[in-house]
Amino acid sequence: PYLLLRNNFCYIQIRMGKKLVIGSSGQIGVELIEQLAKDFGANQIIAADIKSVLKGKNSAVEYVTLDILDKEKLLKIIKEHNISEVYLLAAMLSAIAEKNIQLAWDLNMKGLLNILDLAKEKYIEKIFWPSSIAVFGPTSPKLNTPQSTLLEPNTVYGISKMSGERWCEYYFLKFGVDVRSLRYPGILSYKSPPGGGTTDYAIEIFHAAINHGFYDSFISEEVTLPMVYMEDAIRATTEIMQADRKNLSINSSYNLAAISFNPEEIANEIKLIFPEFKITYSPDFRNKIALSWPSTIDDSFARKDWGWKHDFDLKKTIIEMVNGIKNSGFN
Repeated sequence: PYLLLRNNFCYIQIRMGKKLVIGSSGQIGVELIEQLAKDFGANQIIAADIKSVLKGKNSAVEYVTLDILDKEKLLKIIKEHNISEVYLLAAMLSAIAEKNIQLAWDLNMKGLLNILDLAKEKYIEKIFWPSSIAVFGPTSPKLNTPQSTLLEPNTVYGISKMSGERWCEYYFLKFGVDVRSLRYPGILSYKSPPGGGTTDYAIEIFHAAINHGFYDSFISEEVTLPMVYMEDAIRATTEIMQADRKNLSINSSYNLAAISFNPEEIANEIKLIFPEFKITYSPDFRNKIALSWPSTIDDSFARKDWGWKHDFDLKKTIIEMVNGIKNSGFN
């Protein structure tokens, strides 16, 4: 279907297509689907995942099984469901990617190129693709990391995200593909289990505090990392997708910031709720990854270009996480 809008000179035909969320069972996908269904109606959302059986899925949203590397089936789904927007969330995260190098590269890169190519061929009108603070490496500034700086990531995940950013900008400048992206920091949520990322300690610690009163952190106590509560991350995603394209000055991926903390700081806040809680430290290979990432992020471009502003500080985030885990029964 199409919508006719009149401007000062003529009628403009705008395609009214559905939104496809790929990687819908992941940490972000589960909650993004809920928000998009609220904003646009469940019948306007198609959820896709390589898993055929999903727990806790929205029964009002149609689900399809899809391997993002299967370009032929991807195109078939886009045509059959009249898709105009794609949210490509399918990816292999940092810690798991280090153990599955080739598979991680194929999934993270070829999946993106499949979507970009279909947009170039006009099958898709708008794309959201998440990047990450993993694009920064040991040589990047650690404090108030700027939007444009030296990018020398030393992880498979970071290399793929840095490469993806360059492809996104290339397809925009060369072919006019409307692709929008955020460099997500670590994301805190109680609605889905950790997905194999280096920042997952900040989710695990809440489950451990509630269920066991003890947590052994794989990140050392002094390593500060940028984080964002899921509700803020979802809102940032929907806001950038609804922003006027002419106001967006970044064609690769926007820095996104909210809160920053280290394991000791979050443990001390948790102790205010659970005084008997104890934490120990056993840093592993993920600690080395964390040490290569920024501690704080400068996201002034996002705040200026499309009005980004986070709502959840550390104390508010902790309250939401504790109450959410307790009330959801997801322990």
